[in-house]
Amino acid sequence: MSIGLLTIMTLLPTVGAGIIYLMRLSAGANREGMDQSAKHVALWTTLLTFGLSVWMMIGFDDRITDFQFVEKIDWFAGISYHMGVDGISVLLVLLTTFLMPLCILASWHSIKDRLAEYLIAFLILETLMIGVFCALDLVLFYLFFEAGLIPMYLIIGIWGGTNRVYAAYKFFLYTLLGSVLMLVAVIVMISQAGTSSIPDLLAYPFAEDLQTWLWLAFFASFAVKMPMWPVHTWLPDAHVQAPTAGSVILAGVLLKMGGYGFLRFSLPMFPDASQMFAPLVFALSVIAIIYASLVAFRQVDIKKLIAYSSVAHMGFVTMGIFALNAQGVQGAMFQMISHGVISGALFLCVGVVYDRMHTREIAFYGGLTSRMPIFAFMFLLFTMGNVGLPGTSGFVGEILTMTGVYAASTWVAVLAASGVIFSAVYALTLYRKVMFGEITNPKLKTITDMNGREIAVFVPLVVATIVMGVAPGLVLDVTNASVAGVLDMMLPAQTMAHEMITDSLPTAALETMGTAQ
Repeated sequence: MSIGLLTIMTLLPTVGAGIIYLMRLSAGANREGMDQSAKHVALWTTLLTFGLSVWMMIGFDDRITDFQFVEKIDWFAGISYHMGVDGISVLLVLLTTFLMPLCILASWHSIKDRLAEYLIAFLILETLMIGVFCALDLVLFYLFFEAGLIPMYLIIGIWGGTNRVYAAYKFFLYTLLGSVLMLVAVIVMISQAGTSSIPDLLAYPFAEDLQTWLWLAFFASFAVKMPMWPVHTWLPDAHVQAPTAGSVILAGVLLKMGGYGFLRFSLPMFPDASQMFAPLVFALSVIAIIYASLVAFRQVDIKKLIAYSSVAHMGFVTMGIFALNAQGVQGAMFQMISHGVISGALFLCVGVVYDRMHTREIAFYGGLTSRMPIFAFMFLLFTMGNVGLPGTSGFVGEILTMTGVYAASTWVAVLAASGVIFSAVYALTLYRKVMFGEITNPKLKTITDMNGREIAVFVPLVVATIVMGVAPGLVLDVTNASVAGVLDMMLPAQTMAHEMITDSLPTAALETMGTAQ
């Protein structure tokens, strides 16, 4: 098929990056004027890309399980430029394009050095992230997946904090080494099936013993990307050192690539192995939820606290995915979208006070409600969303994942529920220390509330958090058909697991599982 909407949407940010690069070459000594123009080019490019993604959503039929907006051009050696979206990937594309203009606006005054290069890195990163979610060729997916490391490595390593080089290297090596095993698995799969087409591979019956090794190879990459315990240690360092917009994209989009990988590859392509390793994923997820929540409570840096909360929330995602039922997988998808909005907003909140005071130490702050009432409201809303308050999007994802997990394992659901309590403890403690009390630090007496540009950044995030919380069907209806398709591919493994645990589950849980299947 010819080039269509997905290709235009994927390549448009790179075109914007090229325009900024040409402006940079022709600017000469007039860097200040060029920087202002570059910011406008980047903003309008990301807004146009978001507009195209909205147009894609309008034309998307959520009743269809198959891929839509498909484009395919033969490339080389049987590999194709093959693009398309389904209910699982279309919302992740929308999330990516939704966050990018906000990141450009958030960086409007905070980035002073090498601004053109910074904007180019972000625009190229957007192309690669969209490509990951749209690729329907295994090799093309791998290229997009790995290439995304490069601009984020540069964003952290050049525009990050004092320890940026260490954090950038750690981020790069962790994620790259995890993906080496996936590359081996990709080669094995193509040699076995004789094709790199993802739709064809979804229908190919891999041998059960081979599934085990392929699942482990993909797991090595996706677990680091999520990140799952114990390969999560790169994330807090990367978040602390990254610029604000870098943290937003890292938490909002890049972490979701791991969950997307599990849903696109691990479950439908290796169903027997996914069923066999589900208890392992449950154990790692519960440890991540409880351990990361306890560690978050002891943090003295606001960004590091939010980073550990992301590890805990990604534990709910992996737990829901490997519940292998409709409630769990739908909850995991919803949690990924919700976390992308809420965690991105929380990192932007940190950026607001950091731009003014140039510190993220919790002890430095206190009593900000009297000086920053608008900021206090924004921070409270997203804190409540982060702990899963009913009426916010965070509640829907957590309750769905725990409902799905309860059908698979009561004890796992109970232990995971303790993480909800822990999250309320550390999040509300942070809010109390930063926002309430008297201002004892003289430096805070001159701090100003959010300006018009910052409010404009937060308003879409506020709307998204509340709308998804009160009308979750807007998300669940889109993902329903594709999730059902993934679970249909899991049906033999699910049937076997259902027979094994029938005697150990309460009646209500069995009815829930039966409905899901």
